[in-house]
Amino acid sequence: MTLPVATIDKLAFGGNGVCRIGGKVCFVPFSSPGDEVALRVTAQKKSYCTASIAEIITPSPARTTPECSIFGLCGGCHWQHISYSAQLEQKRNILAETLWRGARVPADIIGAAVAAALPYGYRNRLQFKVAVQHGKVVLGFYRQGTHQVEDAADGCPIAAPIINQALNRFRGVLQLYPGIEAVTQLSIDAGDSGVIVFIHQAGSITENSREYVRSLAEDLWPCTGLFIKTDRHASGEKIWGDSEIRYRMNQADPDQKPVELTYPPGGFAQVHQRQNVSMLSLIRQLGAFSAAEHLLDLYCGNGNFSIPLAAEVASVVGIEGNADSVLAAEHNRDINKVANVRFFCDDAAFGVKRIFDEGRKIDTVLLDPPRSGAGDVVAGIARLQPGKIIYVSCDPSTLARDCGLLSGCGYRVVTSVPVDMFPQTFHIESVTLLCK
Repeated sequence: MTLPVATIDKLAFGGNGVCRIGGKVCFVPFSSPGDEVALRVTAQKKSYCTASIAEIITPSPARTTPECSIFGLCGGCHWQHISYSAQLEQKRNILAETLWRGARVPADIIGAAVAAALPYGYRNRLQFKVAVQHGKVVLGFYRQGTHQVEDAADGCPIAAPIINQALNRFRGVLQLYPGIEAVTQLSIDAGDSGVIVFIHQAGSITENSREYVRSLAEDLWPCTGLFIKTDRHASGEKIWGDSEIRYRMNQADPDQKPVELTYPPGGFAQVHQRQNVSMLSLIRQLGAFSAAEHLLDLYCGNGNFSIPLAAEVASVVGIEGNADSVLAAEHNRDINKVANVRFFCDDAAFGVKRIFDEGRKIDTVLLDPPRSGAGDVVAGIARLQPGKIIYVSCDPSTLARDCGLLSGCGYRVVTSVPVDMFPQTFHIESVTLLCK
């Protein structure tokens, strides 16, 4: 049987290459734009098909050698086989195509992707799956499409080096951990200083487990704090050391001391701190904030943007639905002695309605919603009539949907800029400015 041959045209959100077979769109994992490939069709759907690569006839100039020994087995990275410059180009194209399709945003106002200074070694938070295989503890990631743990014996190339150091230190520790069969995951968070590790396990924590890890406290560098977490103890039981992760965010005035922010381990925070700083710089650039304006920060988390932006505006109101994040935001406000920020724990839509009912003046709305977007909040935001809306998104499709809704409320997209928060993967963060 003759295999179909095709040339990969582009990459799709989700990671697959895109080509056509017999006029039908075909999605091909682990392909690169420009590859000429012989394909083995794996599934036929009404409007598309999927295929695996049987042979690379002519490799794309964008192809490169992956740095990870388990790339293609681990379900984490998607594009290590593609040069970083090509990844950035494809991410911009995906964002542009999605915004045009969903909100008729012209491609020429989509900015170039903000590149990461470190395409590898950037992640400051990671979760490693734990399993016992043939009497040996393995730490790594689920093999694609399964719950079988693929051992990351060489560490994870996209992890910050200090995370891999902590991972290696815990390999030997977990081998002798009392009740290791109950351990399911190791979570590692690294800040600008300090590394906190969570051991996740089923069932209750035994005193033997506590005493074992306590006895090793001085030997677990670079770990500076250790928790054990069970289903019955959602926030984890602190065993020793630090209780929060600390990181810094620059202020607009380079002569001013950066603000220091914290979050509880396991709480939400950006996984790529350098690009978190880049995103804040982009928000400042697009927002062009003035000392007289009032800023609303929706889905504000721990005050990640609210606190460093406070010095540039008259006031900030932060709304966040997670109570622990609000506590962290208030703590961050207090330790940085910021007086013009108020935080509220509320559903975003209810919080926006309350601000409208109180007659508060809002000049700019900054929102950083979850992957599902902010569809239920758009109408409320429009009722506030801000002059500017700055939308931080981690999903192009929900961003496009919401931009379309905001267009119906009289707002237009001025520019949208992808920020490469997740090199080697298809995930796309972006910052979009909309104005009346």
